[in-house]
Amino acid sequence: MSRIGRLPITVPAGVEVKVDGNAVSVKGAKGELSHSVPSPIEVSLSEGTLTVSRPNDERESRSLHGLTRTLISNMIVGVTEGYKKNLEIVGTGYRVQAKGSDLEFALGYSHPVAVKAPEGITLTVDSPTKLSVAGINKQQVGEVAATIRKLRKPDPYKGKGIRYAGEIIRRKVGKAGK
Repeated sequence: MSRIGRLPITVPAGVEVKVDGNAVSVKGAKGELSHSVPSPIEVSLSEGTLTVSRPNDERESRSLHGLTRTLISNMIVGVTEGYKKNLEIVGTGYRVQAKGSDLEFALGYSHPVAVKAPEGITLTVDSPTKLSVAGINKQQVGEVAATIRKLRKPDPYKGKGIRYAGEIIRRKVGKAGK
């Protein structure tokens, strides 16, 4: 039995969960999310707890069991608390500034790089070298943060670039360091 998949999900107060066949929709204070559950997996709601079960021990059912439970749990956390990723910009002259709901980066290229905020994501600039990506969908927040980081990945020699807050960059020794 999957250690993660067998755990029940408690539905907090103020969150409305609807299980309609293979569709699970979660509505909370921050918004609404929905997910379609793959066919062998079943989700049931009873007395404020969600349980995810699988009919057999086939490989596909086992792999989808824990995944489905985690995705539904992430939806509940998203509509109650939301998700946030913080990014830092390191490098001389590297900075970010807000242009409405979008961002404009100066990353050492010959031109400024503009990033549009997708639907459901808020991009905030805390300082010229710090920004945050927030939203209710964990996957979307991570994907937007990774896309922004990809604009100028951290350099292993000097450490310049965009990194996640708290990320440790393994530094390499240059030519001179024997």
